[in-house]
Amino acid sequence: MKLAALISGGKDSSFAIYRALKEGHIVTDLVTIVPENEDSYMFHSANIHLTGLISEACGIPLTSVASSGEKEKELDDLKEALSRVKVDGVVVGAIASEYQASRVQRICDELGLSMYAPLWHNEPEPLLREMMGLMDIRIVKVAAGGMDGSWLGRRFDDKLIEDLLALNRKYRVHLAGEGGEYETLVLDAPFYKKKINLIETDTVWKGDHGMMRVIRAELARK
Repeated sequence: MKLAALISGGKDSSFAIYRALKEGHIVTDLVTIVPENEDSYMFHSANIHLTGLISEACGIPLTSVASSGEKEKELDDLKEALSRVKVDGVVVGAIASEYQASRVQRICDELGLSMYAPLWHNEPEPLLREMMGLMDIRIVKVAAGGMDGSWLGRRFDDKLIEDLLALNRKYRVHLAGEGGEYETLVLDAPFYKKKINLIETDTVWKGDHGMMRVIRAELARK
């Protein structure tokens, strides 16, 4: 199929693109919704401004639409964005969120598009280990019990996954962050033609949650 991919810059949307390409689909467009509300119900917001650089890195054009991030109203913005691209279906990175998947499915039905969700109901631990082996993934936002500023900027590796497993046992943190416990940024993936180097970042901490903001980044040869 000819597909558009919903992209946030995080691990799930990026790995869904990888799976789509591996299975022979053609990803012609990236689609990003930029929520004004950082606590959007539907859309990842941490470092969303980097999706333009990701578009350059992988050579796939980007359609970006701003959204208020208000519950349900943000779906109209997604529908508008998807109506701009000429494709057969939409790639989504949903793993377990019925809230997100059902709403994207509804919009796809209204537009006559197929929804392709290659990560849906995958077991989180083996999925994370597969992602880790193929992509350079960094944690850029945390909002869960047991997660402090030391998590920000960490690269996914065996130790990080073991630490997530410990938090899952103690605090019921979802391993893949499906409950908003953490958000990620992918600096390199198999479909990137160039990788992303972080040049300048800073950390913002508010009460029980924090984010690593990317101020400057650039593309580099792989």
